[in-house]
Amino acid sequence: MEAEKWGRRIRAFRKLKGFTQEQFAKEMGVSVSFLGEVERGNKVPPDYFLQDVSDMLSVSLEELQPLDDKKEKSKGGP
Repeated sequence: MEAEKWGRRIRAFRKLKGFTQEQFAKEMGVSVSFLGEVERGNKVPPDYFLQDVSDMLSVSLEELQPLDDKKEKSKGGP
């Protein structure tokens, strides 16, 4: 479930910034299949990848973070 939420957010911001999946994967230095797996929620994105995505898309990690995760953290959850 967590992977799916991250994947949806990454895909949404990528599209918002005008990148195709192929362009974005190339810029990130990852395969299109890896990016697709992350965006579909089949892989949990590693922390270093999230930081790179954040930098590439010029958004903060907080903006990229799924909304449900933000609510949990504000409540003092894990």
